[in-house]
Amino acid sequence: MKFIHTSDIHLGKTYRNSPGEAQRYGDFFACLDDIVNTAITEQIDALLIGGDLFHVGQILPRTFARTIETLQPLKDAGIPCIAIEGNHDWIHRRDSISWMEALSQMGYIRLLRPERTEEGGYRFEPFDEDAGMGGHVRIGDVNIYGLGYIGALAGSHVERICEAVTTENNLLLFHVGIWTFSPVEIGNMKPEEAQPLAETFGYVALGHGHKPYVVETPEGKPYAYNPGSPERVNFGEQKYDKGYYLVTADGGEFNAEFRTTSPRPMVVANIDLNGAENADAALALFTEQVKGLLPQDERQPLLELKLTGKVAFHPFELGRERLRMVLDELAAPLHVEIKNHLSLVSTSGESEGSKKSLAEIEKGVLHDLVTSASDYQGREAELVKLSLLLRDAVQKGDVDGDDLLALLS
Repeated sequence: MKFIHTSDIHLGKTYRNSPGEAQRYGDFFACLDDIVNTAITEQIDALLIGGDLFHVGQILPRTFARTIETLQPLKDAGIPCIAIEGNHDWIHRRDSISWMEALSQMGYIRLLRPERTEEGGYRFEPFDEDAGMGGHVRIGDVNIYGLGYIGALAGSHVERICEAVTTENNLLLFHVGIWTFSPVEIGNMKPEEAQPLAETFGYVALGHGHKPYVVETPEGKPYAYNPGSPERVNFGEQKYDKGYYLVTADGGEFNAEFRTTSPRPMVVANIDLNGAENADAALALFTEQVKGLLPQDERQPLLELKLTGKVAFHPFELGRERLRMVLDELAAPLHVEIKNHLSLVSTSGESEGSKKSLAEIEKGVLHDLVTSASDYQGREAELVKLSLLLRDAVQKGDVDGDDLLALLS
């Protein structure tokens, strides 16, 4: 038997109200489309999806229609698509049919979901084509069992899962992460909790975390594989390899080859603007640093930039629109997120070994406020004096608008 193991496709993911919304929406379908084409070309026996086919449980109808369109060639080729539900696929109302159940009933996937016994155990009934439901399917000589996302207590269920399996040459499709390997913080189990799975299943097909990894027994034999997500779903995933596993099963032995995909380029970086005297100088620093970060790729990148450092102007002067104009000229990014963590250099603080009067502190604070605007730099003393005159005039009372305007001249 030869199969592809992928997971965390996240169909329907995009950036709402972003100029690149439509293109980003299409990235995830294009990724699945490439995997389907590879499945047909390689003449595999099954495509396994380890959960999170969709980004949300309540998807748009157009997302469902496009999913059918993407999976249709697989169905036409007679290649079964075997899937489980991830935490993103779940709908909260179990009295409503889910989109995953609908796909299964229509024959586009075989959704595996075990039943629970009165004692709290598991029962993996054979997959029922008419009902579109079951917990177990046999492809070639491999018995495939499926269990979707069950949350943070997954480790305590391992013994019951293994007890429910009586066949040999087994594979488990399981949407769960393994601590120390997975970057996901919830829905994981400890490596020692997962270890008993290796005695019952020759291959554990994981999902959930978007970083690929392989889990081994204490003797060094691989038994659990997580392919990660084939497309970059969230910022921070630019540091992970992206792909899926092409697996050959022969006589209980599984040989997994990691095949890389080509996700959209993503850049996450800190931009150091420390010491910039004004907004123009900061913009020049920004431009120079971004140029060195851009990937050699024709596709529009995804950018997350964090501005850091202490500057001598108000950080708000580097507005998003001004920065976006520079980025559009450099890379025309598909989507940009800018985090402004700049701080203003302050000279009004009390120096070591000295005490300042209230008037001196007041002048220092006003000086910093005036200096923070690039247009006013060089006129600080004049404008601080004006501010104090206006303050004094108002505090004395009996002053009209003409008197205040006279101070401005």
